[in-house]
Amino acid sequence: MTSPADVPHLTPNQINALVVLMVEARRLTNVELKELAGFTLTGKDNTKLVDLGLVDTDRTHRPFAHELTEQGWRVARQLHTAAPPKQGGSTTRSLFVVLSNLHRSLDRLRVSHGDFFKQTEATAAAATSEPQHQAPAPTVTATTAAPAAAAPVSAAEVEALVRSAYRDLATAPGAWVGLADVRDRLADTDRAALDAALRAMVGREDVRIIPVANSKSLTARDRAAAVRIGNEDNHALAIGPA
Repeated sequence: MTSPADVPHLTPNQINALVVLMVEARRLTNVELKELAGFTLTGKDNTKLVDLGLVDTDRTHRPFAHELTEQGWRVARQLHTAAPPKQGGSTTRSLFVVLSNLHRSLDRLRVSHGDFFKQTEATAAAATSEPQHQAPAPTVTATTAAPAAAAPVSAAEVEALVRSAYRDLATAPGAWVGLADVRDRLADTDRAALDAALRAMVGREDVRIIPVANSKSLTARDRAAAVRIGNEDNHALAIGPA
């Protein structure tokens, strides 16, 4: 894990870039950065973040697009532990206060930054789509029936769904399966209920849930699918004999 000593000295603009890329949790072009936060990531700021391995910049076409690397995510999560740059003034110091309180709250809730900021399909589509004129909403008649509320699923039922998904995905009992694949199989299952089931299953003798040792191999999809157990994100599931 990244420690405060691992957080490099950054300019206010470099810090702003890391924070915006973290909270958007997606690849952003310079045009989007300008629209969202009023700045672009170019020149020395871009070069330094790329050289430090914090940002991956696609320069194959314009506008250039930027995305946090795994190391970039770690540093962004720990920014609040470093001293704010003096040239940033009160605005940057206020941002560090927000980041510190965010980190404390997510740690208490056992929710990772990646999971908290993960883009849903609806928000991602809204962020990338062009504004469109909306047609008037259709009139709802008195005979229109309201959709029935979905019945709550018990913890035992969610665990059964996890075990069923694992059996479909695993090559053999005890084989490792990525939580990203499990979540894809259970896309209709409430995220909070699924996380609670996974945390409860850790106590079962036949279940192991672990972080991936080589964090550099993790994709954004893996990070988003992680379940927070204890004080770390976990990415892989095995059920059966060791």
